[in-house]
Amino acid sequence: MGDTVSVTPWNLRDRLRKLPAGDLLVHAAVFLLGGAFIALGLALSVLPGPFTIPPILIGLVIWALEFDFAERWVDKAKAQAQETWENAKAHPLRTGLVTSGGIILFVLALVLASHYGLVDKAKGIIT
Repeated sequence: MGDTVSVTPWNLRDRLRKLPAGDLLVHAAVFLLGGAFIALGLALSVLPGPFTIPPILIGLVIWALEFDFAERWVDKAKAQAQETWENAKAHPLRTGLVTSGGIILFVLALVLASHYGLVDKAKGIIT
């Protein structure tokens, strides 16, 4: 009976670190993966509502696995997210109106851009 070792993310990370330049490889992979989530959150920030918070928090948590600076950011982001959530719960009507208004404005902008052919005009200017 031999011991079977399951490969967990932590075990895999430790095994990768044993490779030549493995530490750099792990740092780069964690940085890129966390950065991708943060970029997604920033891209979603143009939409109304709390869509931007979860991907940014996920990216920061991923970074916090390897980087000390990110752990401090996670604590700060958690506090801000909790404060925002409590504020939204305390003022549900205002939160609903702002979110609904943002969605309506976004849809209106899409309709107007389509109606006036703004995307085609922008493409014509760029090319």
